[in-house]
Amino acid sequence: MTRFKNSACTSIMVGKKASMDGSTFIARNEDRVVAIEPKRFIVQPAVSGRDETYVSPYNKLTVKLPATGMRYTATPSGDQSMGPNEEDGFNEANVGESATESVYANDRVLAYDPYIKNGLAEDSMTNLVLPYIHSAR
Repeated sequence: MTRFKNSACTSIMVGKKASMDGSTFIARNEDRVVAIEPKRFIVQPAVSGRDETYVSPYNKLTVKLPATGMRYTATPSGDQSMGPNEEDGFNEANVGESATESVYANDRVLAYDPYIKNGLAEDSMTNLVLPYIHSAR
């Protein structure tokens, strides 16, 4: 059990001004039970005129989706049986996101940002944030 007490997802993001050729990168690891978990690289198309509600398979968070959203990339697990959990990507405005950082935290962090059982968790963050933001700010 020590492995789980000391594990945490970690991400490194490199923006276009920090790379030698203007490329953007995301590198990450996971604190999953299996050592190697195959990923897929997908491109979600831009949408318009949508009338849809998103329901998280993880905690049943329910959100009415905006009618329009930008195209974005994501790297979900190859096994989609537990839901999309798209994890990270870049959108067409070149905004990057790594959204699967561990949902547990220490008491000091939770005092500022409490974990809400049916709130926005890591399984839904890419789906509900990346298609709609034009800036990391």
